[in-house]
Amino acid sequence: MGMSFQTGGPGGGSRFSGRWRRPPMAEINVTPMVDVMLVLLIIFMVAAPLLVSGVPIDLPDSRAKSLPEDNAPVQITLDQGGRVYVDKLEVPLDELAPKLSAIVEARGDEPRIYVRADKALGYGRVIEVVGEINAAGFKKVALVSDQHMSKTER
Repeated sequence: MGMSFQTGGPGGGSRFSGRWRRPPMAEINVTPMVDVMLVLLIIFMVAAPLLVSGVPIDLPDSRAKSLPEDNAPVQITLDQGGRVYVDKLEVPLDELAPKLSAIVEARGDEPRIYVRADKALGYGRVIEVVGEINAAGFKKVALVSDQHMSKTER
């Protein structure tokens, strides 16, 4: 009444013996994951412009004119000698405020003003011109400079 039990050893004939066994796969195939991610990216790129922010409402019609496009700014340039130019036209400093007021009347709105000054010009002269612009009532004033990388950014 003895029972025999075979374990698949050298003479056992088991199909899971050492010569039939594959080595485990050491790499993970990421190609299907990349495919899925690209499909999701395309879906979001198509769907994003369709999203509307805010509450959907039916806007009324209006006869008002559309807002004008952003006008070009007025450029005030100070050369190395301290002379003042308004859009390439030389203007004495005491006539700067009336000249800017005439530009506002011609355009119908307050333009942006870009002040460009030569780097050799003294700081006091630039502040004097900016003070004249401010005294004339202009609020949108910007100083223009060249953008260079510092030594640490190179």
